Amino acid sequence: MNISWGLVDTVTITKRNLRRYLRLPQLVFFSSIQPIMFLVLFNFVFGGAIGLAAGVPGGKYINFLLPGILVQTIMFGGVQTGIGLAEDMGKGIMDRFRSLPMSRLAVLAGRTLSDTVRNLVVTAIMITVGFILGFRFQNGFFGAIGMVALTVTFGYAISWVFAFIGMKVKDAETAQLATFLFIFPLTFASAAYVPIETMPSWLQAFANHQPVTQVVNAGRYLALGAGSVSSVWRSIFWIIGIMIVFVPLSIREYKRMA
Repeated sequence: MNISWGLVDTVTITKRNLRRYLRLPQLVFFSSIQPIMFLVLFNFVFGGAIGLAAGVPGGKYINFLLPGILVQTIMFGGVQTGIGLAEDMGKGIMDRFRSLPMSRLAVLAGRTLSDTVRNLVVTAIMITVGFILGFRFQNGFFGAIGMVALTVTFGYAISWVFAFIGMKVKDAETAQLATFLFIFPLTFASAAYVPIETMPSWLQAFANHQPVTQVVNAGRYLALGAGSVSSVWRSIFWIIGIMIVFVPLSIREYKRMA
C-alpha cells in the first residue's frame, strides 16, 4: 500500500463523513447554536462586571471574549470526533472498514479532517455573530487569518486526543462523559473568559501554562495585537506536542482493535 493509496482512502473517508453532515444539517445547526448562546450570554452577563474596557483594543469585552469562545467551540467540536468513532465502533462500521483493503490511517485521518472542516464552518459563523455583537479585528487581514488558522489547527490536534479517548472507551455515551472531564478544566481554568490575574494564585500556575490559555492569548495577539508573540510560538509547540503524542497513540489503538 503506497502513500497515494492512503491519500485516496483519506479523501474517501473525509467525503463520507462530510456527506453525513450534509444529511444531518441539524447536527451542524445545534453545534453552532450552543457556542452562539455562550458568546451572547457571556458577553452580556460578564461584559459589564469585568473591567476590561481600558485594556482591550477597541475597548469592548467582546473583543476579549471571542478568541476564548472560539477555542472553547473547537474543543467541544472535537468531542464529536470521539463520539463519532465510538458510534462507528458500536454499529460495526469500523469492523467493515478493517475488512476492506484500505489504509488504517485513512479512517482516523478522514474523521479528523472532516471534523476540522466542520470546525471551520462553525468558526466562520461565530466570527459573524461576533461582528454583529461589536467584535472587530484590530491587527489587519493577515492577523485575522492567522487567528482562524491557529485556532482550527489546534482543534485538529485536539481531535486526535478525543479520537484516542473514543476508541479507548468504545461507547458513545462514555466517550462524551470522558471528553467533558478533559474539556471543562482546560476551558474554564484558562484565560478564555476572564483575566488569569483574577484567579487564586494556586490556580494561576496551571491556567498560565496550559494549552487553551496559550492558544487563546495567541488568538488575541493575532486578532487584536494584544499580548506577546511568544504565545503564538507556545501554541505551535503545544499543537506539535499533542500531535506527536496522540497521533501514534490513536493509530496504535486502532490497530490493536483489529
